[in-house]
Amino acid sequence: MVSSLRLPALTSLFSPSFTRRSTVSLRRRLHLRPPLAAGFSAQSAASSPTETEDRVDGKKSGRVQDRGSTDRVITPRSQDFNAWYLDVIANAELADYGPVRGTMVIRPYGYAMWEAIQDYLNVKFKETGHSNMYFPQFIPYSFIEKEASHVEGFSPELALVTIGGGKELEEKLVVRPTSETIVNHMFTQWIHSYRDLPLMINQWANVTRWEMRTKPFVRTLEFLWQEGHTAHATLEEAEKEALQMIDVYTKFAYEQAAIPVIAGRKSKVETFAGADKTYTIEAMMGDRKALQAGTSHNLGQNFSRAFGTQFTDENGLRQHVWQTSWAISTRFVGGIIMTHGDDAGLMLPPRIAPVQVVIVPIWKKVDEKTGVLDAASSVAETLKNAGLKVKLDDTDQRTPGWKFNFWEMKGVPLRIEIGPRDVSSGSVVISRRDIPGKQGKVFGISMEPSILEAYVKDRLDEIQSSLLQRAISFRDSNIVDVSSYEELKEAISLGKWARGPWSASDADELRIKEETGATIRCFPFEQPQGTKTCLMTGKHADEVAIFAKSY
Repeated sequence: MVSSLRLPALTSLFSPSFTRRSTVSLRRRLHLRPPLAAGFSAQSAASSPTETEDRVDGKKSGRVQDRGSTDRVITPRSQDFNAWYLDVIANAELADYGPVRGTMVIRPYGYAMWEAIQDYLNVKFKETGHSNMYFPQFIPYSFIEKEASHVEGFSPELALVTIGGGKELEEKLVVRPTSETIVNHMFTQWIHSYRDLPLMINQWANVTRWEMRTKPFVRTLEFLWQEGHTAHATLEEAEKEALQMIDVYTKFAYEQAAIPVIAGRKSKVETFAGADKTYTIEAMMGDRKALQAGTSHNLGQNFSRAFGTQFTDENGLRQHVWQTSWAISTRFVGGIIMTHGDDAGLMLPPRIAPVQVVIVPIWKKVDEKTGVLDAASSVAETLKNAGLKVKLDDTDQRTPGWKFNFWEMKGVPLRIEIGPRDVSSGSVVISRRDIPGKQGKVFGISMEPSILEAYVKDRLDEIQSSLLQRAISFRDSNIVDVSSYEELKEAISLGKWARGPWSASDADELRIKEETGATIRCFPFEQPQGTKTCLMTGKHADEVAIFAKSY
């Protein structure tokens, strides 16, 4: 029996009205996908992909048929983007809701995407001279209070511990919202001389921020991230570091995630609490909202002065260190979903995908099974030995059509089909996730290891490039150059990004946010040449800014 339900917005789950009755209602609105009973934990279950008509009629294969396999359970993106996003997370088994409101459980497939991000960035961090370490998640509240703008910026989001071991604590503790304060406390003990600089570290950790409006991966009460922290002898070194790390993030976005971010500097209003400058990478999602996908901060001497983090320079004088911090979080997983996904589900860039190639063996008769499975296993072994992430789906509890749709929904870049005729001809059929239907399917690719390996690797590279180019075209077609406030308002009302010259005040920036819902996403590093006139004041402007609604 198939129940049907749709995931509600997290905000509804977090309200006092979300009771046991609401949980029952939640169950009734999600499509369950038997026999994967664990699909969406006790509260929910991932749903069954649509059965498709393909190379073999699964109903004649003599295998167990799929109950509810004709249900279309993913809301079309164009109909309701938020519902589509939540459906994809559920159906692709990326995450589930935690028992504490605002939290999520990252499931293996979703965590594998995060691991791909970690694997790439860890190498880059070490190549640029950083070492991994770990700081405690409990921070004395007095640390937060030492930097005035920092405590003001984070106070609404703090989670506090006031009781420990059954006794009230002498000083309340903050559950880590970010680590600048505790890092500075330790840097003060470790840094004494210019010989101790630069000090460059990174930690992979969880962070708690008491968000009121939430969205899985994009904004949750607790999330995972890396946060880098560095201390330098000069302002110039700190600035070079901050720019270097935003460049690392930019290259990751383009080369690995196939997301064409725009890198730039945040406005004063949008600058990180406690920083002199914040650099950002801004990504356009499928609904044309902006996602702040990574940030790098030049902290100046704000924290070192607050904590007394000093060193003796080469002239014997005591100086405060210059610092940076920079971070990317699991919200990047949400960015990948919202940039590339379509009505069928996920569409993953090969360099991020937990499974790059899925192999689906197809047989009708019992005497065909062994030969097909042997050939499929041989192909799987060949590709695994070539360093590819391969899944052989040899279960006989599902029809081939069901498997095609299931792995398509999970965003696997390439599918290899092997049937009795393919075994006889020594070839396979290969389908691309990014090109639906017959256009993306190629017959007669040789099973000979060197030929197959080269073909698959070339197709994966093509898919990686195709997804990036598609995202660039979408982004560029939805950015409008404006020269007046009226033009800006019109662009934002159409769901576009607005790009225009800006030299107006913070008050003017806040007015735009209040009247249009858009904010300055950044002043891009790449600036147009020529004379510019501020779209708001009519006065001279040195830079153009990008305005957009955002997550």
